[in-house]
This record gives sequence, C-alpha cells and structure tokens, in this order.
Amino acid sequence: MKAPGALGQMRPLGSTGIQVSAVGQGTWAMGAKWGPQDDQESLGTLHHALDLGCQFLDTAQEYGDGRSEQLIGRAFQERGATVPVGTKVPPIDMNWETTPGVTPIREKFPAQYLIDRCEVSLRNLHTECLDVYYLHTWCPSWNEETEWYEAMLKLRKQGKIKGIGISVSDARPAEANGSIQAGRVDVVQMIYNILDQRAATEVFPVAQQHHVGIVARVPLASGALTGTWTPETTFPIDDWRHDVFVGKTLERSLHYIDHLRFLEHGSSNSMAEAAVRFSFSDQAVSSVIPGARSPQEAEWNMQAWQRGPLPEPKLQRIQELWQREFRHFIRTSFYPVT
Repeated sequence: MKAPGALGQMRPLGSTGIQVSAVGQGTWAMGAKWGPQDDQESLGTLHHALDLGCQFLDTAQEYGDGRSEQLIGRAFQERGATVPVGTKVPPIDMNWETTPGVTPIREKFPAQYLIDRCEVSLRNLHTECLDVYYLHTWCPSWNEETEWYEAMLKLRKQGKIKGIGISVSDARPAEANGSIQAGRVDVVQMIYNILDQRAATEVFPVAQQHHVGIVARVPLASGALTGTWTPETTFPIDDWRHDVFVGKTLERSLHYIDHLRFLEHGSSNSMAEAAVRFSFSDQAVSSVIPGARSPQEAEWNMQAWQRGPLPEPKLQRIQELWQREFRHFIRTSFYPVT
C-alpha cells in the first residue's frame, strides 16, 4: 500500500500553520487500559503508520505514565525525523471531573505545573517543541481565569509549544465554545463518531468561524464500530471495557451496529473503515485519531485515509439514523476519559 498523495487528504490544524493527515493515530492502547500490549509491537505499529504517510500522532502523559509518549520518542529517534504530535497534560489531582463555577483551574492546572509538565513531555518525545499541548480536561468557567493561559503563552513564546489545546468532556462537547470564541485555543479534541454526532451541530460551526482545529477522538466508539462484537464478546480483565460492555450496554451496542451493516458493502471494505472515513468527512475535522495496536491496524487506518470521505448517500443515511435512533441513547459510559 502506498502513502496517500491527494492534496485534499492533508488538512490545516486550525490556524497553527501545521498541516496534518486527515487520519492520524491515537496511542492510548500503547500505554495502558486496553489489555496487554508489547512495546516492540507498538514501535512496529508506529513505524508502519509513519511509513504509510501518517502525519499526526496523539498521546498523553497519562497513557501508561508517559509510556506512549516515550514510544513515540523512540520511533522519532529511530527514524531521525518527527511528525506533528499533540499531547495532553493530566490534572494535577488526576481527577478529570469538574463542576462549572465550583472547580477553579488552579486546583487542576496550576501555571507552574503546566510549565513543568511540558518539559516532561518534551523529554519523553525527544523533541524541542510540542505541536499541540492540551489540557486533558476542561470546565467552561475556566474561561474567566487567566493564569493557565498566560503559562501557555509563555511556553509558546519560548518555542516549546505551537498550539494551545483543550480536550473536552465526552458528555458536554459544547463546553469548548466559550474558549473558542475567546480566542484562547487553537485546537479542540472531542468525541465525534457515527454514534455520537453532537459536535457537528454544537461545536463545528463555531470552530470553523474562529479557525480552530478539531481533532476527533474515539471514531470506532471504543471498538463497537468495528462491527465484530457479538453477544459473547468479552474483554481482558485489565481492559477498561471489561466491566462496561456487558449486559444491557453490550446489547444496546449490538442493536446500534445492526442498523449499520450497510456500511460493510459498496465503497468501504469494513464497518471500521467506514467509521473512520465518516469522522473526517466533515471538513471541520482536521484529523481523526483512531488507535492502533498492530501494524495491520495501522494499515487499515491509513487505508481509510487513502479512500477519502464517505460518499454523500451513506453520509445522509448515517445522519438519518442519528436523528431517528442514536441521538436518543447517548451514554457517557461508552467513552471513558481519553
């Protein structure tokens, strides 16, 4: 498989001046919480994705306590080259829950903490500058506070970061809008997939108006949109899904998937490919970041990139299902903090 070459497959990351591939790669599963994962397999996966043209990697300090960042750093060293990468700094208390008007940002992201943790990511990734440095949780009342933003501006002035980002709640994507309108963020990461399309109407128009990049996470709905689950599906004990996708939740997931079997035919090779293509079919999305744990999975992701956005008839049918079925049953249990 050759690397995609169509100009339309590279997109601006908001107004940062960075160009990224419309399909990047997430690395949460390389760090922890998705069952056993071998580091050599992870490195091979990263190299294969990069060989196939991937031009955006997503990670976080919390993914295996820096493990995923370090793996990316090793891959960069082995290749002697880098690609754009975004990483997320966790709240200092490691508690992602926030309450507007109650939780001050200094309890989650003190200014000096943001500066110190940026240095950790720079060392882990073996780079001199982070393309996007995200807060790994967000609260809309933080728009009224300035210390965190001043710390980010200081890092940008020093050349240690390019883009300022926030990763918003799975349950409340519209909480990004205040920061977008205030001009304080360059990139917002949020859930956007076939089963959860809220961002398209609640956030994308505002982001486009202010030239803010959107990074879409969880395009496969935590694996549900691979189309491979059955009533007998179970997950390893150290996979976060082990205690989530059981009983009624698994049953509901399979019910949704039954409505989407048409995606396995025609212009897509699989439901998973169609799901990834859906998530970058909207031009508001700079990049979608499916995870990959093997070179084969990385190749599937890059193949979705090569095939481009879904055709309009399929997009219309998916949107009809969203209006009629999926939007009435959004549950945050489908999406843990990522």
